[in-house]
Amino acid sequence: MISALVLGLAVGVILGVVGGGGSIIAVPALVYGAGMNPAQAIPTSLLVVGLSSLAALLPRVRDGLNWPVIAVVGAAGIPAAWGGAVVGRLLDPGLLMLLFAVIMVGAGIRMLSAPRETEGSCSTGPSRAIRSCVQKAVGVGLLVGFLTGLLGVGGGFLITPALTIFLGLRMKQAVGTSLAIIVVNSAAGFGAHAAGFTIDWPITLAFAVPAIVGSVIAARFARRLKDTHVRVSFAVLIFAVAAWVTAGAVTA
Repeated sequence: MISALVLGLAVGVILGVVGGGGSIIAVPALVYGAGMNPAQAIPTSLLVVGLSSLAALLPRVRDGLNWPVIAVVGAAGIPAAWGGAVVGRLLDPGLLMLLFAVIMVGAGIRMLSAPRETEGSCSTGPSRAIRSCVQKAVGVGLLVGFLTGLLGVGGGFLITPALTIFLGLRMKQAVGTSLAIIVVNSAAGFGAHAAGFTIDWPITLAFAVPAIVGSVIAARFARRLKDTHVRVSFAVLIFAVAAWVTAGAVTA
């Protein structure tokens, strides 16, 4: 229970600062720390991360969100999350965790690349975002939504780099926009996994309460951090957890 409290706090802090990435700790912690199997850990993670993301989103609304991108990415991610959940039930749990680690490494490498605002950037305004970026936003939504359903992640560790690298959003705007998309994706993914699932309330609450508190506090302090420091720290964390997940899956 103490481990759940500490790890839940860590999930919230990451969500509040980076605008995602909480699931990369939540899922492995629930599997290797709380003894859940992936079928239990996935919907539990989605519930905790979704609630924490909503709490972390509120202090960032004033920073400005890209609502057209949220609408397009979120809408594309809902059916994709259901498809990912169906595929996930067909795969071996160990294989799912290894796939989880591979995707984390890829996301960490992308985060180390400094985002560049280019022609057609989605950060230039709502109308420009709809006209120039709808195809990219739909692609991001389908990919992240599928992985949300497949691996039980809110998708923030992919959404944040996708918004900055592929759609050209500035980091501070990408963080808030990412949190809004995570809430949508988490709700869709949880709905896809909810059938026949019984929530372990003691573990869930031990994760959720400190995660929500941590996300709100971290979101308020995150404005003082430089984008480069956030990206590099997030990438290092991803690599560390990927190594942990790989070692656990191989040992099992």
